[in-house]
Amino acid sequence: MNILNKYRHLSAFLLLGPLCFGQYQFEVKNVSKSYDAIIRIEDCYDDRCGGKGTVDLFDHKNSKVQTFVSDDLVIYAGQGQKLTQGKLIPLSKDQRAVIIDDFNFDGTEDVAIRNGNMGNYSSASYDVYVFNSTRMAFVKSKELTDLGSNGFDFFETDAKRKRLISYGKSGCCRIFTTEYAVIPNKGLDTVLEKEEDMTNEDQVKVITKEKLNNKWITKTKVYPADQYNRNKK
Repeated sequence: MNILNKYRHLSAFLLLGPLCFGQYQFEVKNVSKSYDAIIRIEDCYDDRCGGKGTVDLFDHKNSKVQTFVSDDLVIYAGQGQKLTQGKLIPLSKDQRAVIIDDFNFDGTEDVAIRNGNMGNYSSASYDVYVFNSTRMAFVKSKELTDLGSNGFDFFETDAKRKRLISYGKSGCCRIFTTEYAVIPNKGLDTVLEKEEDMTNEDQVKVITKEKLNNKWITKTKVYPADQYNRNKK
């Protein structure tokens, strides 16, 4: 009986083995203060991986928390990093296959999983899952997924002001910034829109629309190009 059990386990290993060793596997240690991640994906060419993939999220006690599926889990190898099937490859959280932060400012971490290049100018796009305390699981948010898939790369979080900040661009010379307030149990509310127009090489025209007391206030300023600092608040 023991021999039969032994061979059953061996057969299972032989069946599952090719699936594991035919995949590219990545480990993201300390992707956040609470989690590590294991990523599996089938297709890698040169220094880029893409196509269907899975992300297994683990707590720091090595207990699996949840599995996420992406239709196009894009990963770029780091400098000097060799992609080898069947080998567990370390991945930095700065490579942004998985982003974890409190996106809705409710005090719990949420998860964004890379899903293709559907953003502005073919930049990175993400599926966003928020933690649901009733289900005790991460649940996909359509609103945040739309926000994480349509801007120029992933949106920023401003925890102090409880704002989400999305960027976009048009051509060489127009940059757009949109800020959203997160309203509990309601969703996102657009509270600021800014356009920086640099089509005139000698000047920068900045048009800011801000919602104050439920009314939109528009301001337009023109700066000499050599004096404008767009990172200055």
